[in-house]
Amino acid sequence: MRLNDLVGKEMVNIYDGMRMGTVGESDMFVDEENGSIVSIILPNRGNAFNFWADRQKLVIPWEAVKKIGREVIVVDIDQTHMRLKNSSL
Repeated sequence: MRLNDLVGKEMVNIYDGMRMGTVGESDMFVDEENGSIVSIILPNRGNAFNFWADRQKLVIPWEAVKKIGREVIVVDIDQTHMRLKNSSL
């Protein structure tokens, strides 16, 4: 799987049906040893207040990815497994 294969796809969570963001507005954490994707890091799509607050990002573990379609990446992740990361990290 190449990054180019994922760019432009909308990420949707089947746990709650939430649109999480689009790959391309995101970053990826890649294992330097073997080149595999460890996680996808998406900007947090919060409310307008979060726009001015300290920026955080959603860290989606690669194991949560269930299906990659032509237009959508389906993940299965609940709030307890979704991690927030400060953008300065």
